[in-house]
Amino acid sequence: MVKPLMSHPKFRRIAAPLALGVILLLIWQISLQQLNVPVYLIPKPSDIGHALVSQSGLLFGSLWVTLKVTLLAFICAVVIGTLIAFLFVQSRVIEACFMPYAILFQVTPIVAIAPLVIIWIQNTTLALVVCAMLVAIFPILTNTTLGLRSVNAGLLNLFRINKASRWQELMRLRVPNALPYFFGGLRISSGLALIGAVVSEFVAGTGGTSAGLAYQILQAGFQLDLPLMFAALFLITCTGLVLFVAMSMLSQMFLNKWHESEQT
Repeated sequence: MVKPLMSHPKFRRIAAPLALGVILLLIWQISLQQLNVPVYLIPKPSDIGHALVSQSGLLFGSLWVTLKVTLLAFICAVVIGTLIAFLFVQSRVIEACFMPYAILFQVTPIVAIAPLVIIWIQNTTLALVVCAMLVAIFPILTNTTLGLRSVNAGLLNLFRINKASRWQELMRLRVPNALPYFFGGLRISSGLALIGAVVSEFVAGTGGTSAGLAYQILQAGFQLDLPLMFAALFLITCTGLVLFVAMSMLSQMFLNKWHESEQT
């Protein structure tokens, strides 16, 4: 029973990186103990775990603040990006007019835009959501537009010969064809929304009850509390991993029965 389980591809994909991670953590812990490296230079995994437990109220409260901004920005990016993609596919002229501005927002660093957004929008949470959304929207927009455009020419001609309306062409041909591209954009955008939220929090530097994990990292850096800093980084990394896995599972749920990209 154990041998077939270990030979299963999905089990290997999960067990192999976990085993490597445990080995690396052991090497990290033992090497720092043997070298007597001070905790204010590089904390041991045990120090990080202790900080994670002892400061759990502070860290998980900040995690909720960052996660709330991330999820709101991600939802806004999905809705707005998809609607714009639907608009672009209706007219090449509209796409040619507006796509350069979407690229302009994408290539401009968020650290340069965030101070302006924070000044213009008085509500701090809303300002952070807007900044994170600007980072996350581009993969949704471009991937969905590409998927909507990449339809089979023969099928498109068949729809037009049968006098299908634009709505029928969009919902019955273009949207199903675009789903793999759309879900690929979701996987990228979910991580970018988290990155945008953290970077925006760094720029805003908000404290108090609205302090996210980025603020805790800044405070830990000022106080040379590296275990707390690494604990906050660990939570950010875990959040990004959970978002990616959730988007991958969502993609598999919608595509595994009919699209070759999710076939095992």
